[in-house]
Amino acid sequence: MADAREIAGRFVEAFNAHDEDRIRALNPEDGVIEAPGDVRIEGKEGTTAYAMSWLNAFSDARVTVHTEIAEGDWVAQRFTFEGTHDGTLNSPAGEIPPTHRRLTGRGVQLLRVEGDAIAETQLYFDQVQVMTQLGLMPEAAEAPRT
Repeated sequence: MADAREIAGRFVEAFNAHDEDRIRALNPEDGVIEAPGDVRIEGKEGTTAYAMSWLNAFSDARVTVHTEIAEGDWVAQRFTFEGTHDGTLNSPAGEIPPTHRRLTGRGVQLLRVEGDAIAETQLYFDQVQVMTQLGLMPEAAEAPRT
């Protein structure tokens, strides 16, 4: 059995390779992902579909892990997601057609590993940052300096 850090690394490699079969193999039948927008998805097919929705919407998507901390069955990763929005993104608010804009977003994911699979993912990213970079909301005004 591989350790949690190794399984987390395999997932990042599979994601960056856009390899749906490898992603699916790392998601167990009872896997769960929770993400911004009150997203909670259960099951191998659902959790795989969530990852693929990002990869299908950003054909050149890539995650770069900057910091990784492992403790027991848990791995925390601080990462940057980069890609060009050239496909439809399925979101909690509905489908977002391609904007053809570049996204560079920061995030954190907490992964709980059981055996050789990711049993649970807690994903955190700034939805406002994503929507602003895609041109779907105006950029926030700079706060006045005091």
